[in-house]
Amino acid sequence: MRCIPGSTVRQTNEPGRSAALITGLIATAARFGPKLEVLEIGSSAGLNLLIDRFRIDLGGTVVGPADAPVSIVPDWRGPPPPSVPVDIVAVRGCDVKPMDATDPAVEARLAAFIWAEAPERLARVQGAIAMLRERPVDLVQADAADWIEARLAEPQAAGVARVLMHSVVWQYLPEPVAERIRTAMIAAGARATVDRPLAWVSMEPDRSLGHMVVRVCGWPGDDRWQVSATAHAHAAWIDSRAPDAGDGGIALPEGAEVRV
Repeated sequence: MRCIPGSTVRQTNEPGRSAALITGLIATAARFGPKLEVLEIGSSAGLNLLIDRFRIDLGGTVVGPADAPVSIVPDWRGPPPPSVPVDIVAVRGCDVKPMDATDPAVEARLAAFIWAEAPERLARVQGAIAMLRERPVDLVQADAADWIEARLAEPQAAGVARVLMHSVVWQYLPEPVAERIRTAMIAAGARATVDRPLAWVSMEPDRSLGHMVVRVCGWPGDDRWQVSATAHAHAAWIDSRAPDAGDGGIALPEGAEVRV
């Protein structure tokens, strides 16, 4: 991935976004079964790679371990998502310039990007960093297209859906990198089977709406984009009453449409 210098510091190190992203993973689990292998691009310091370790309450639908040190409870609007089992069996990430949030200097830098009137965000980031110190995440330095192409070429376990996930990243990708990722996903989607499905979960800004949109698509079967939720930029609120929000600029195979 290629980004504006420093952009990933601001854009992806908000663990609250895991609450929005998990709506897409719930939709994937409802379609393909509970076991998910999550691959995140643009992970920066990797705080959202803790998505399987957070306790997330979505209007009464709760996902994650009961004893999680960090709980995320956004202002939920609309019907809650279905209560289906979600078993994230693996979560890995990459960034062109990953950050070590356990470094006190980096932790201070991340804290400096949080507004003073949002103490709950600061506490959440500090809690996530403490979780990283206790047990690191699988985060490597890599170009997003190189990394995704390599991951999609790896053997996939039967009964596990492989999921590409990203938040506030797509707009920073040079078009050649974005096109390689599209091409790789479409090719992998064509190979996907009921036993080894593929999904794509994105949380990206929609300028026309003025907030984030969580979109999901998957293979095999109907590969059209579906909108699982709209959300505040830091997922302070999440709304399941999703409008027709387009495809976020992420092209799918010819003839693909958006369904909400």
